[in-house]
Amino acid sequence: MTHSTDPFAHHPELRDRITPTQASFFRDFTLDKLVDHHPEMAHMRGWAHSDATREALRADALADHEGDLWIFAYGSLMWDPALVFQEVRRVHAPGVARRFILCDDKGARGSKQAPGLMAALDHGTGCDGLAYRIAAADVTAETRNLFRRELIGPAYIPAHIPVLAGDAQMTALTFLADPTCPDILGAISRTDQIRMIATGAGVLGSSLDYLRNVTTQLAELGIDDPACTDLLRAVEAYTARTGP
Repeated sequence: MTHSTDPFAHHPELRDRITPTQASFFRDFTLDKLVDHHPEMAHMRGWAHSDATREALRADALADHEGDLWIFAYGSLMWDPALVFQEVRRVHAPGVARRFILCDDKGARGSKQAPGLMAALDHGTGCDGLAYRIAAADVTAETRNLFRRELIGPAYIPAHIPVLAGDAQMTALTFLADPTCPDILGAISRTDQIRMIATGAGVLGSSLDYLRNVTTQLAELGIDDPACTDLLRAVEAYTARTGP
């Protein structure tokens, strides 16, 4: 695959749709940084992975990797990756699906009183999203930042999966839903899904805004994702009936 010196060469429409790396709250993200900004999140210290555990997971995920690294984004990384990347591509990941099954009752986009939902990557019939190419020289620093964000605590399993950019196939690192984690609600009902997205909110915003951001970014790419658009329509209808 030929690489351009412009990260947005393939998708100039995303130039103003992706948060600049150094402007992102998640740049150099740590739990300490989160608690410094939001002291009410201090309770997460008892839930989060230790730095040693997280670093061991990162080292294991990259043990056999050499060269540039692709990262597959299916949720908030699509608009706020907080990564130094050389290239972004629209890609299709077969065999997985974006599902709103990650329960957030920790205070980010939901609370104990009103848990929210975010997307997780589960087994399925395929998922469209973005892939970011990280230069080989930056892989260590960028994945450390990425793992501190995505693996702040249990819920995900790092994995390398095949993705397709047009006719080109690459392998990308991503984070799959861990079905053994209580925060992954694989059997959640549609009714509970709608209610939790409609009512969940926290220091990073609401679950509804998160769903809107996912749907908007997919639309910018010309991606038709009926599961997201149908869910958004159902949640907005719910809020219209019940109020914000």
